[in-house]
This record gives sequence, structure tokens and C-alpha cells, in this order.
Amino acid sequence: MTPATAPQAAASQTLARCRELVQPALVEAVERLHPWLAEMAAHSLGWTRTQGSFVPGSQGKGVRQALTVLCAEAAGAPAECALAGAVTVELVHTFSLVHDDLMDGDETRRQRASTWKAYGPGPAILAGDAMCALAAQILCESPAAQAGAAVRHLADALHDMARGQADDLFFEFRSWTGPDAVRVREYRSMAEHKTGALLGCATGLGAVLAGAPAATVAGLTRAGRHLGVAFQAVDDLLGIWGDPQDTGKPVHNDLRRLKKTYPVLAALATDTPAAGQLMGILESGGTPGDADARRAADLIEEAGGRAATQREAQQHLDRAHDCLTALDLEPTACDEIRALLPFLIHRRA
Repeated sequence: MTPATAPQAAASQTLARCRELVQPALVEAVERLHPWLAEMAAHSLGWTRTQGSFVPGSQGKGVRQALTVLCAEAAGAPAECALAGAVTVELVHTFSLVHDDLMDGDETRRQRASTWKAYGPGPAILAGDAMCALAAQILCESPAAQAGAAVRHLADALHDMARGQADDLFFEFRSWTGPDAVRVREYRSMAEHKTGALLGCATGLGAVLAGAPAATVAGLTRAGRHLGVAFQAVDDLLGIWGDPQDTGKPVHNDLRRLKKTYPVLAALATDTPAAGQLMGILESGGTPGDADARRAADLIEEAGGRAATQREAQQHLDRAHDCLTALDLEPTACDEIRALLPFLIHRRA
């Protein structure tokens, strides 16, 4: 095994260990839903049926549930104490994807039809709502003495996620130029709420359920939120340059939808000829065709937007590492967390 593949193998083993622990409880939770809702939840989770068999190519990475387990272990508790939290974050993550696909009009997710495309918008909304409610119920029923604090932690994250999603949608109604134009700092704040809140919930929830001190909970939550910003930055890169075979979505997907993503905003913030030409494409009206989308992607790269987004992801990954370094954590679990972090940004889907 070469050094380049060893970290990936370690991360994959960690994800597999955590998935093996969480999957039976997740299946049991989904089976509590109305049969039709359970069917849609299973589809959203990438399963062939509610019993939890995965469709090839549709399996999520399970990063959030793994972080919840690992952060409980890092706080000195057994993995089992975080089981309810891991199920909760996986359900919340899945419900957010179901609603996000509908709001963005994305017809595919993980190489298969998105839930709203397969079942219809109304049923998809209902399935997402059901998973969100089930997540809260699972956490309320946790035998941990800290269940109440865990539910409050989840509620804070859900509030932030809704705020971030609202900002993301509202950005679409704002102009590309002038005083109402979306700035990079605004986008960063949106990403911290929309994506960082759930990753911060995942890391902090493990510590809460482990009965960790408040400083440890806060530090792990901060680490997760930085990971969320890094994760969103990579999502933005994949939305423009991702391989459809990996992402399950058309190339230049975000450009065709005129999404105000970090690479675009960073490119427009530069005083370069490429930025001016890019603005011309974005403000030309209508949906960019294949040629315009390819040209826009080239101009974003020429103006430095791609490199700036890669730096943004790395900077927040580094800050997450700093958060871990500042805490007194169990070494083995902390090493497993650190091994997972590059996996979040050096990914293809």
C-alpha cells in the first residue's frame, strides 16, 4: 500500500466501523415511520428497501454519523452512548437533502432519481418532515442523562440550518453587481449556517451525549462548523467542475442554474479582465448553454476563483485541526477524527 492510499484506507475503515454500529439502529428507526414514508426515507438513504440494503453507487459516506461516534469516544465515552445522536444526525442530513433537492430542482442524487423526482414534490416534503420529526424523537428517547441538552443542541443546529438555507435561496434574488450584490463574506456566513451547523451538531452532539465538559462540547462544535464551511467550498467546486460519473449531476450544473457560489463570487471580486467577461455571461439573461457554461468555468479559473475556493477549504480544515489540538481528547479517537478530515475535502462527490 502506498502512502497516498494509506490515509484513505484508514478513513474508509473508520467510516465502515461506525456505519456497522449505527446502521441497525437507523434501520429500526426508519421502520417506525408510516410504510409509505419509510419507503421514501429508504430511497433517500440509498437503500433498496427499508431493511437497509444499499443500492450500488447510492450509499452515502456516513461522515456525520461517524463524527458523532468518534467525538463521543474522543470525550472518553463508549461509542454506544452516541448511537441515538448518530441516528439523529443521519436522519437530519437526509431530510435536508430531500428538501434541498426540491428547492434547487435537482433531479438526481447519488446516481438515482432524487426523492421528489421519484415520488413527487408533496410526498418528498412530507417524507423530509417525517425524518426531521423522527430524528428529534430518537434523541428525546436516548437513555443518556444528557438527552435534554442533546435535544437543545439539535434545535440550535436546525435553527441555523434554516437560516443558512434561507440566505442561500435569497441570494438567487439578489443582483450580481451594485450595493445589493452578494459578497464573499456573506456567502461564508451562509455556508457556516447551512452546512456548518449540521457538522457542528454532529461533532458537538457526540460530546454532549458523552457528558463532556462545556468547553469540550464548544470546541468540538467549532471544529465541526469549520469542517462544514470547508465541505461547502468543495461542494461548490464539484458543482462546477465535478465529474458527472462521481457527482451524479451534469457538469457545470451550478453555472447553468446561475448559483452564487464561492468560486463565482471570489472570481467576480477580482479586478481582472476575466472577471469582467464572466460578469457579461452571468448578466446576459436566460440559462447559459453548454458553450457559455464552459467559458464561464474557464473564466472563473482564470480569475482565481477556483484557487481561492481551494484555499478557503484548506483554511477551514486547518482551523478544525487547531480546535482539536486545543482540547484534551482521547488520542486514538482524535487520530481517527484527524484521519477523516482530509476525506471531507479531497473527494469527488
